[in-house]
Amino acid sequence: MAHTFQVTFDAADPRALGEFWCAVLGYVRDAPPEGFATWEEALTAWGLPEDRWNDKNAVSDPDGAGPRIFIQKVPEPKTAKNRMHLDVNVGAGLHGEGRVERVRAEAERVVALGATLLSEGSELGDFWIVMRDPEGNEFCLQ
Repeated sequence: MAHTFQVTFDAADPRALGEFWCAVLGYVRDAPPEGFATWEEALTAWGLPEDRWNDKNAVSDPDGAGPRIFIQKVPEPKTAKNRMHLDVNVGAGLHGEGRVERVRAEAERVVALGATLLSEGSELGDFWIVMRDPEGNEFCLQ
């Protein structure tokens, strides 16, 4: 039996990190619960103080193919290299210089969204760029 999963990030600003990953992956913020037009309406109805409205966020693939990303607020900053990271395949179906150009173009777009470029690598015909999201989490474009 296969199980579904979500990827969870710790963050200082869950809303902003969710917006970043929506822009990178083509995801959307999860809809508010049934019966509420907005998350703010739901959180108000539940009595959650406004200063806690950014404690959690979740974004999902609108087509349902990719895993949900859940983002939770934590008080401490990221201090070490990730032991796990996302590989975002932006060059699917391309080979050689066409793939390299596509990955580099996507890296430029993602840097404009707030990411940091760390390094480029290639091996056995593959090409990737290692990056950090605005909260410092490493990920690769390939």
